[in-house]
Amino acid sequence: MMGRRDGAQIAPSCTRDAPAVARVRAPGLLSTVQDLGRTGYRRFGVIHSGAMDRVAAQVANLLVGNHPAAAVLEMTLTGAALHFEQEALIAVTGLGLATFVDGEPAPCWRPLYVAAGSTVSFHPLPQGCRTYLAVAGGWMVPLWLGSASTDIRAGFGGLAGRPLRAGDALPIGCASERGLRILAALKSKRTRAPFAAPLWRVSWNALPRYEINPVIRVMEGPQANAFTVDSQRAFFTSPFRVTPQSDRMGYRLDGPALSLSRPLEMLSEAVTAGTIQVPPDGRPIVLMADSQTTGGYPQIAQVASVDLPRLAQLRPGQTMRFAPIGVREAQRLWRQQVQWLRCLTAAIQQAF
Repeated sequence: MMGRRDGAQIAPSCTRDAPAVARVRAPGLLSTVQDLGRTGYRRFGVIHSGAMDRVAAQVANLLVGNHPAAAVLEMTLTGAALHFEQEALIAVTGLGLATFVDGEPAPCWRPLYVAAGSTVSFHPLPQGCRTYLAVAGGWMVPLWLGSASTDIRAGFGGLAGRPLRAGDALPIGCASERGLRILAALKSKRTRAPFAAPLWRVSWNALPRYEINPVIRVMEGPQANAFTVDSQRAFFTSPFRVTPQSDRMGYRLDGPALSLSRPLEMLSEAVTAGTIQVPPDGRPIVLMADSQTTGGYPQIAQVASVDLPRLAQLRPGQTMRFAPIGVREAQRLWRQQVQWLRCLTAAIQQAF
């Protein structure tokens, strides 16, 4: 167990008579503590992990005054129910779940003050797959190799290296000065409702283009030319469906079988989130946040990092198409996304 390698102050130090906690009333289908992942250890076989939708996770943290790399709760398809024993400032982002505080509908993509003794719960929506819950101060779980992210297969990180269970107590860190200002401002506006929120919210126009059947931009993979011309054409012209065998490690896709021009013997090569491998059955696999560190299947393409959040919100049964993009354009779009997050930070600072 180690501190963060980047030296970021994730939650300020403070003293309390008793630690603040949120108690898990219901765990949901797959709810895990995640941050932006552990970096620098893939050469030792340690996977990156981290939030599947990194944009939604960072926005949630910014809305409550946290460092963008603070630990958040990632909920998949069905949500948890958390009882807050002390008042708290939270933010819910991502897609797939509607938020309720003591049974009353509450808004997403904005900071939210919840009174002491409130229960935050979630109901499934027809679109989206992953929802993020940030709390001012962050979820204060032990760091493993510099990250709070849960690695379920290895059994470390997060809360004892596993998804949430009913009865768990999630410790809450101390809010930053900005988080305390946001909490106080919203608390002063609360009436009889168990929560309070500002009138504004993060603009949909600034977020990734979350779509039901998205077009995902990809760069050419190192073995792209090893596939037949027909397979290369089919990869960009045919829809691919996310199968139920998909998870945080990778999305298995159903569509036209892709074939090689001739048998290809390969040594294992480095892979990462967004690498698209094609196993012998010809059905592509898009590697995701919990991907292995190396792979021996031909790599036909690499998803542009800017589109990984859009992939993260697809659920089994949804389809996607692929479109080519150059490395320079992919880098430009990534810089644009980073700049937008900086602008959001500045706007929140100005608002509070």
